[in-house]
Amino acid sequence: MKNDFMIKIETWHKPDMGDQENVHKVENWDSVEVININIADNNEISTKDYKKEHDPSLFKSEKTGRGPLGPDWQKELAADSNCPKMCCYKLVTVEFKWRGLQKKMEAFIQKVEKRLFTHFHRQLFCTMDDWIRLTMDDIRRMEEETKKQLDEVNGGGLPASEGTL
Repeated sequence: MKNDFMIKIETWHKPDMGDQENVHKVENWDSVEVININIADNNEISTKDYKKEHDPSLFKSEKTGRGPLGPDWQKELAADSNCPKMCCYKLVTVEFKWRGLQKKMEAFIQKVEKRLFTHFHRQLFCTMDDWIRLTMDDIRRMEEETKKQLDEVNGGGLPASEGTL
């Protein structure tokens, strides 16, 4: 499909409760559909995707004391001035230029992206004890280990021009 297909995901992390409008400075803001994701709401995931170990309404962090997240967790967090806050703003741009299928495919891709983000952020919250105290040196070391593993799988890696979309 070459130039007729594109998915672009842009992310901003902001120290707030998700109350900023148009963080990405989109020119045609009226054409943007804003979708809020509540990681603690099990109604946002299908029953076949549910995993108890990734349920923020059940998880309690041993290292931070955060959780479990109840139905009013966002209001409770907003009212707690001692707890750090962060919102992940994602802008997903999809172009699928194929007459007759464009709108259906773009809507399907957006639905899949929402599912992926919901699951990822639920998992991230429920595994915070694994990463919450990592230093930048720890993260850099893990990145290097991952890069070595990927290079082995790829047979030394792809040339830069072949590895880009």
